[in-house]
Amino acid sequence: MFDLLRAALAAELPVALATIIDGPHVGAKLLYRPDEVVVGSLGNDDLDRVVGRDIAGELASGRSEVRHYGEHGEANETTVSVFIESYAAPPQMLIFGAVDFTAALARVAKVLGYRVTVCDAREVFATAARFPMADELVVDWPDRLLGRVGPELGPRDAICVLTHDPKFDVPAIVSALDTRVGYIGVMGSRRTHDERTVRLRDAGVDQAGLDRLLSPIGLDLGGRTPEETAISIVAEIIALRTGRTAPSLRETEGPIHR
Repeated sequence: MFDLLRAALAAELPVALATIIDGPHVGAKLLYRPDEVVVGSLGNDDLDRVVGRDIAGELASGRSEVRHYGEHGEANETTVSVFIESYAAPPQMLIFGAVDFTAALARVAKVLGYRVTVCDAREVFATAARFPMADELVVDWPDRLLGRVGPELGPRDAICVLTHDPKFDVPAIVSALDTRVGYIGVMGSRRTHDERTVRLRDAGVDQAGLDRLLSPIGLDLGGRTPEETAISIVAEIIALRTGRTAPSLRETEGPIHR
């Protein structure tokens, strides 16, 4: 069990460990990986089944907590206390467009613990010299990259589209909407947003898809520089994740820069 745990941690793969901390079989453990590898037992098949289901949910959210059950996994009982310890892989941020704002956003995202990928089809712009802070540089079209990694993305991850080129950003957004990613932010003025919305509708995006987009991107902090804009973007990501109400640019009117 611990060899599997150690290997998963070394490879930055998601894994969770459930341990009984109170009740029958104290110290019993159950190891879970999303590829359905389950090792160990908490004492009986019923408890293993119920806790195994809960582990999957906790790991998907990146949470660790104590949960309580009956001896055979019954709800609303406290005979058994189980500590579910999640070792989630770092959340991912995919930034599409090797523009001036990208470097600032990548730096701020790294401070918050994101694994940052910068993607641009233009090899001359997507260089390690310009984005040394990125964990990965991909010279490709965003829809092709999302075709490869999209199934891995979940609610903790973010996609930021920072370009204004229709042939680049529309396929990126359409592909992003096919994922379970928790945040899709798109940069641009209100006029750019309105024009892009028309193109997205023409591409088959419905109102539910448009409602997932945070566009214009970021909170209304009045930022102007790339660094200030990056802070407004990650602040919006945090607010969305925590459910806090904040002044999103999407919800306000008038010029973005006053």
